[in-house]
Amino acid sequence: MNSYKTFFLGIIVFFLLPVNAAYAMHISEGILPLKWALIWFIVAMPFVAYGLYQLNKLSSVDISFKPLVGLMAAVVFIISCMPIPVPTAGTCSHPCGTGLSGILVGPAISVLITAVALLIQALFLAHGGLSTWGADIVSMGVMGSFAGFLTFKVLKRLKLNIVIAGFMGGLFADWATYLTTSVELASGIKGDSPFLPLFWKILLAFIPTQLPLGILEGAMTAGMVVLLYKKRPDILVKMRILKPEEVAI
Repeated sequence: MNSYKTFFLGIIVFFLLPVNAAYAMHISEGILPLKWALIWFIVAMPFVAYGLYQLNKLSSVDISFKPLVGLMAAVVFIISCMPIPVPTAGTCSHPCGTGLSGILVGPAISVLITAVALLIQALFLAHGGLSTWGADIVSMGVMGSFAGFLTFKVLKRLKLNIVIAGFMGGLFADWATYLTTSVELASGIKGDSPFLPLFWKILLAFIPTQLPLGILEGAMTAGMVVLLYKKRPDILVKMRILKPEEVAI
């Protein structure tokens, strides 16, 4: 119950925040042709379904797992509601939070969390869209979550410090999201034009905002992982992020 209260409290807080202007975020409604919107939807749905399966499986074993998922849902929702418009790309830059959720609850459940956050944003905040929901799930949920999770795991296996692993996980999750978004936009709107020139133009349009945002998200992810390591290392052990012998007693 606490997990749902946390999630909805986060939504209420967001609505109460003062804003000067509203911008369409993620890939805006109507940007992608129907064919490409359908393709990305088909790609996304198996990941969402597997995330739901994993959530039911893990929460049946550990009842404390759902509150953690609820907290991560609130984090992803709030973080991904911070727009920096990129007019030349037809979308916005923003931090994602999926690197952190991918590391803490696993990439599959992180995809599910992202799908729910994106759906609520599309329905109530006009961020993204229903026709582009699948594409947004693939870029932010699938690519962001798996890039963050795999980067963190590989660097930990290479015996790198948890701070470096967390930072690079958050950084690569953010950059992977916008690399994929560039692919999706270029594929959908190129028409009869060549794919690569448009892809590079869109990717370059993201760099001035997403380069520093990626670094910021890396620092945020590292900070959250280190905070848990110091305050609640049992969560990191429970989620198999750390081995019991890696936790200082």
